[in-house]
Amino acid sequence: MKYLWIVLTAGGLMSGCGVENKSDSLEQKVDKTVRAVMLNTNVNAPVAKKVPYEMSAHGVTRNDNYYWMRDDSRTDTEILAHLEQENRYVDTVLAPLKETREALYEELVSRIEKDDSTVPVFDNGYWYYTRYSGENEYPVYLRKPSLDAEPQVLLDANVMSEGHDYFSIGSYAVSSNNMLMAYSEDTLSRRIYTVYVKNLESDEKLNDVLEGTSGRAVWANDNEHLFYVKKDPQTLLGYQVYRHKLGTSQESDVLVYEESDPTFYTYISKSKDDSVIYIHHSNTDKTGVTLIDADNPTSDSEVFLPIKEGQEYSVAKASDGYYVLTNIDAKNFKVMKAPLNATADVSKWQEVVPHRPEVFLQSIEVMENHLVVKEKENGMLRMVVHNLISNKEKIIPTQDPIYGAYFNANPEMDTNKLRIYYSSLTTPGSIIDINLDTLESEVMKQTRVSETFDSSAYASERVMIKARDGAMIPVSLVYRKDKFKKDSTNPLYQYAYGSYGATIDPTFRSSWLSLIDRGFVVAIAHIRGGQMLGREWYESGKMHHKMNTFTDFIDVSKGLVAQQYADENRVFAMGGSAGGLLMGAVVNMAPELYKGVSAHVPFVDVVTTMSDETIPLTTGEYTEWGNPANKDEFDYMLSYSPYDQVEAKDYPHMLVTTGLHDSQVQYFEPMKWVAKLREYKTDNNLLLFKTDMEAGHGGASGRFKRFESTALEYAFVLHLAGVPL
Repeated sequence: MKYLWIVLTAGGLMSGCGVENKSDSLEQKVDKTVRAVMLNTNVNAPVAKKVPYEMSAHGVTRNDNYYWMRDDSRTDTEILAHLEQENRYVDTVLAPLKETREALYEELVSRIEKDDSTVPVFDNGYWYYTRYSGENEYPVYLRKPSLDAEPQVLLDANVMSEGHDYFSIGSYAVSSNNMLMAYSEDTLSRRIYTVYVKNLESDEKLNDVLEGTSGRAVWANDNEHLFYVKKDPQTLLGYQVYRHKLGTSQESDVLVYEESDPTFYTYISKSKDDSVIYIHHSNTDKTGVTLIDADNPTSDSEVFLPIKEGQEYSVAKASDGYYVLTNIDAKNFKVMKAPLNATADVSKWQEVVPHRPEVFLQSIEVMENHLVVKEKENGMLRMVVHNLISNKEKIIPTQDPIYGAYFNANPEMDTNKLRIYYSSLTTPGSIIDINLDTLESEVMKQTRVSETFDSSAYASERVMIKARDGAMIPVSLVYRKDKFKKDSTNPLYQYAYGSYGATIDPTFRSSWLSLIDRGFVVAIAHIRGGQMLGREWYESGKMHHKMNTFTDFIDVSKGLVAQQYADENRVFAMGGSAGGLLMGAVVNMAPELYKGVSAHVPFVDVVTTMSDETIPLTTGEYTEWGNPANKDEFDYMLSYSPYDQVEAKDYPHMLVTTGLHDSQVQYFEPMKWVAKLREYKTDNNLLLFKTDMEAGHGGASGRFKRFESTALEYAFVLHLAGVPL
């Protein structure tokens, strides 16, 4: 029989019995008490059958023995049985860690305030907020006409979720007269929402039901018409904008816009002054906006500015014009102002915030007398207030050198207050109101962590690691001061995403405390493919430069070890979705660097998925990864596709998770990947595959249940790191 023994000490990892810790100096510093945990690796891992399936393109033939695992209906009994077998295998192997998982779960959820509510937001005569209570998984949505009034329950998701294994409210919108509310539900986790309408005076549902939507509904100002985006049921791409009149059937809804280019995403919103409904057209390399008069919903729409290759912009309406955040002749963006009645004439636009090559303008918020710009220079965030009356600017002061901040619920135009969400790696999430004239701030709420949490016990820092091509990669680190020594003894938990230009800001995650408090250094690697260092940083990590994303992550791991932030034998990596692709690539390219890797909902079968237009999201991402119909793009994707690059060699310990109903990365990608890894890998390391049979891309619904998967991962990591609970 085959067993895996792990002997744990407070400071290190030893394999087998009677083997001394290689670091005598470290052993002298720690408690000599050890405990041995034997995982149940004597059970056989599931072995999937092989059914050859050939795919040929550009003179290359690939044989996929596990293509049979795809079932779009998710009803194939053989496939479901195999997934259940994998789940049982995980539970059996990790059975000795059952108490550890349960203890970690209790620890994780203990940091969640059971009785909690959001800071009320004033909008059109009412204060809106949500409230959680007790052991309830879901929020109650409320409003009241004044802060001291009794609240009116708009939606109780706890009641609405009864009878559903998964439940999510997509969004809700209240009509201009405050009498009606449109809201959306997803009970399968495929991100296909059904919109319902409710009379807020009688608390009764109307007969209007809009199925197959993206989840967002926008009211026209006549309180009679709704706009929504309908999704293609196969590709799940939102591509049609409809206008619905209350009291009529969905079949009679009017199609007001249809996107014919499958590389675009379509979504809708409404201007802050409620006068305009926006249809947004979003492609990786170009964007556009179409305007609908909210006072005349049946009138023709108007293109704000024609879509042009490489041209991106977003708009925010003010009383005297539109503020436009754009990259026209400005790689890292600038802010312009377009007149209300001549938006498409760029020659009439006025410059408000000029382009500066070294500064990346990320987003804007507009009030009547103020423009606030969120910008980054050398990866360091600042929020700049531009007074539109005096033309003076000020930087909002912050308490942390590295942090994340986001505009948060600012529905009013005629105000001098800005509300932001603020957080750092050591500062829990805070809702802060800022006076834009004086820059005085008021913390409206800070997320409670625990009664004993002390932010001063932790430290964060930004280090720069040199990549193999000379580029300097920003890395955000956090650790507990009394647990960290820069002497190569701390285990490292390294996280990154690195795609779509998404920037992973250094913000607080209470779950990471379960690792940090046990001596881990946690690192966010701001690798290419994100926009931490501006637009060029993104473009140098996509398409034919995608390999930089993977080598950056590897070089960060090596650099943190070289700078003695990490024990070279206890480096762990984690990524999800496109970050799961990252995990798949690095274990193929540098498996020896990592003790363990967690890959959540990983996008790993790149070439096959991007070759199939029927798979959700494929066509919308041609400009991110490439179109396999083009030989050069096919060849490049094939060179890093994790599934295609699996080979016979040793891989690190791995935990792979997915959701059966995932609409972003289909369950069969990680399922196939695990089967192929089992076939090829030459080591005896753990390869665990866990499928949530009820969830989708975002994992389980509910504020507590989602921590079950986190507890599983942390038990896996702590065990391998030799760190006792």
